[in-house]
Amino acid sequence: MSLFQGINVVSITVTDLDKGRAFYRDVLGFGEPVYDLPEMGWIEFKTGSTAGNISLVPPEGEWQPSNSTSIVLNTPDCTAAVQALRAKGVRCDDPVNVPGMVNYFSFYDPFGNRLQGCSEPLPAE
Repeated sequence: MSLFQGINVVSITVTDLDKGRAFYRDVLGFGEPVYDLPEMGWIEFKTGSTAGNISLVPPEGEWQPSNSTSIVLNTPDCTAAVQALRAKGVRCDDPVNVPGMVNYFSFYDPFGNRLQGCSEPLPAE
């Protein structure tokens, strides 16, 4: 038996909590934060799932955008998600289809942190 039972929250570092709040709330559509405590360095959003929230936290010490650990969000259609995000000015890579496994794409918040969206794989051509 595992000691753990899923993910409660994943924190991502942003250099401006107000700008981060606006991006994750409005651009990604997560809505109002469930916890909005900038004075404590914590803003937390639900992601449309029963588990696995995202929190925004300020950097400690020297900071660089996160590109080695990715938050991967489910979407019903990667192509549609990329089009919608690009229409909002979000930098997105083209979707990558891995037949029989996953369809995914990378996109970037205003701070350069890489996130990803994934959906069911497209049918093999």
